[in-house]
Amino acid sequence: MKQITLMEKYPLFVLELEKNETDKKSVDEIINYLKSKIEAHPVATFIAIFDHYAHTKSLPEGNIAEDIKAAKNIIFCFGKELPKPEVMGVRPRSIGVAEKEDRFVISFLEAPNPQANAAMEEWAKGLRTT
Repeated sequence: MKQITLMEKYPLFVLELEKNETDKKSVDEIINYLKSKIEAHPVATFIAIFDHYAHTKSLPEGNIAEDIKAAKNIIFCFGKELPKPEVMGVRPRSIGVAEKEDRFVISFLEAPNPQANAAMEEWAKGLRTT
């Protein structure tokens, strides 16, 4: 897993996982795995699954890179505290899962909570089975 800054302002965690490194065969299998991790977590709450690929493809001006075969986000929240209203601007969390020909790309925006980052990183790394 690596940390990058996307577009010079978004701190992301990114895991590129070759398809032969995991027993998961599709974006849906990875999303289901992540959903089980969220549901088992003592604080995290599952919210929704968003099919980013289908949404973008349905737009007349939608543009998807040719090498992306599928792309979904799983949306959830770790919020166990609400110290001020502005905190809502960085919630909820989302993990993106994209499928390319030979790999899956799992990514998420760095959270202000180190425990949330650690959990999401652990979940992503748990996809590697080889």
